Amino acid sequence: MRLLIKQRVFSWSDTYDVYDEEGNVRYFVRAEVFALGHQIHVYDAAHVEVGMIRQKLFNLLPVFEIETGGIKRGQIEKQFTLFQPKYDIDFNGWRVEGDFLGWDYDVYSGCSSIIHISKQLLHWGDTYAIDFTNPGDELLGMMLVIAIDAANCSQNK
Repeated sequence: MRLLIKQRVFSWSDTYDVYDEEGNVRYFVRAEVFALGHQIHVYDAAHVEVGMIRQKLFNLLPVFEIETGGIKRGQIEKQFTLFQPKYDIDFNGWRVEGDFLGWDYDVYSGCSSIIHISKQLLHWGDTYAIDFTNPGDELLGMMLVIAIDAANCSQNK
C-alpha cells in the first residue's frame, strides 16, 4: 500500500494533501499559522480531525508529540549530531533508519521494515511516497513522517 504526501506550494502555512495509490484524497494536513512552535492538525477525507503533532516548547533541540483521538501516542526528539540528523523515537515501538535529509529512510518494528519513505522527483512542490506493508500503520506512519519533516524544518529556521 502507498500514500503520496504532496506539499502545497502556495500556502501560508505548512499544508499537505495526502493521496492513496488511485489518487483519492485520504488526509489533509495543516499547521497553525499563529502558534508558538509547530502545531499540525491531521484531518481525514471528511475533514474530521484524526490527529495532532505538537512541538514541545523550551527544548534545546526539537521535540514533537504525536497524538490521535486526544491520546499521546509517543514523541520524536532530534538528537545533536554534526552531519546526519538522528532522532530518538518513542513511538509505537518503532525505530527509524536512513537518510532523513535525502528523504530515503525506513521504519522498523523489531527486525522488519514496515514503512519506506522516499522523495518523488519531478513534481511541482515536494512529493513523498510512503510504502506500507500493513495498511493498519497508515495513519501513525504518515504522522511520524510529518513529525520528522517538522523537526527537520524547525532546526533550519
